[in-house]
Amino acid sequence: MSIQKPSIPKGTRDFGQIEMARRNYIFDTIRSVFRAYGYQQIETPAMENLSTLLGKYGEEGDKLLFRIQNSGEKAALAPEKGLRYDLTVPFARFVVQHQNEISFPFKRFQIQPVWRADRPQKGRYREFYQCDVDVIGTRSQVNELELVQMVDDVFGKLGVRVGIHINNRKVLTGFAEIAGAPDKVVDITVAIDKLDKIGLEKVKEEMAEKGLSGQGIDVIGQILSLEGSFADKLAAMKQLFQGGSASGISSETGLKGLAEVEELFGLIDAVGIKAPVELDLSLARGLNYYTGAIFEVKALDWEIGSICGGGRYDNLTGIFGLPDLSGVGISFGADRIYDVLTGLELFPAALTQATTLLFAVMGADELKYILPIARDLRAAGVAVEVYPDAVKLRKQFEYAERKGIPFISINGSSEMEAGTVNLKNLQSGEQQAFKTTALQEILQFLK
Repeated sequence: MSIQKPSIPKGTRDFGQIEMARRNYIFDTIRSVFRAYGYQQIETPAMENLSTLLGKYGEEGDKLLFRIQNSGEKAALAPEKGLRYDLTVPFARFVVQHQNEISFPFKRFQIQPVWRADRPQKGRYREFYQCDVDVIGTRSQVNELELVQMVDDVFGKLGVRVGIHINNRKVLTGFAEIAGAPDKVVDITVAIDKLDKIGLEKVKEEMAEKGLSGQGIDVIGQILSLEGSFADKLAAMKQLFQGGSASGISSETGLKGLAEVEELFGLIDAVGIKAPVELDLSLARGLNYYTGAIFEVKALDWEIGSICGGGRYDNLTGIFGLPDLSGVGISFGADRIYDVLTGLELFPAALTQATTLLFAVMGADELKYILPIARDLRAAGVAVEVYPDAVKLRKQFEYAERKGIPFISINGSSEMEAGTVNLKNLQSGEQQAFKTTALQEILQFLK
């Protein structure tokens, strides 16, 4: 029998001790910010009924769903299932299913893995974690403001400089209307969403393939080429939506979207945000369920694509039988954030230090002597290891060095007779003996 070489599926990763310490640093930072704004954690299953997922992400999104083969005695009668593509659609299903158990507005966050049958490449995985925060049951743009604030807070704590890009789906609908193609808003949005990857000319070609007129394509090209300050873009867009484009067509929906954008940027100005915030008229985000503000966040010092994105959705719960319940949320891409922090060397060095103190073992009697001391220190909050074998001290020192353990304690017959514990700082070389009862002095030395 041949030995099978161990492997994992493409687009997935193992995470060792160092990686998990760093990932938990990200999760803990994000979680602390979410809670500071009054959001509480929930979880949903890895798999959902396929009917819950299909039709919520657009044609291209549906192609990326991982389908699960039914098995068991009644497999033929069971609903088809799929791995969740994101956390937002399962959240909408959760809200409808548990509507009588929750209070609105309902503020929740989730930190769980999602799966997409995508082609693996740098910064793109088939299995990855999302950190989602949503509020549902209110149309107030105070919630959009909070999302921007949370983005600013999270990346401020992580030390990552980011740019926050904002647009509005009603503005994109306005694009289609003044282009004379109100029925092609999805085609236009999907094409615009690729602008950064394929460039304006290719976007125009794709819109032509979808049946847009030359005049309509020119109108959208004019919009995507707008430059200047927020005020400049806003004034230009208002003029276009009031019939000032080559088509002469106006758009009430587009003007409503601009009013929402203007209100949101007014709130942002009032509260003050450290990160640069930009009205990005090319921002489309290709998910069909967005109806209002849309967000995308990019690292300024590391090339990897968006590391955070989201928006407002007015109709998502209506699909599950609970209409007119507006929500807004944003998702932090933990895996891409990890790659950015790694690339920029922003992880704190202390994260890899899981243990503070190692008790070396000299023999069976010495082991029994130090075990109660180790117990008391753990109870006081110190991470303590006891080396399991009475081997040469050199090997035990090497173990401490490999794991980055800063303190070691070596205790023999003399310490046992005196009722003391000997501690050594491996970085400074400082060494001191304490009475085993002097817990506070020991804790002070280990700081």
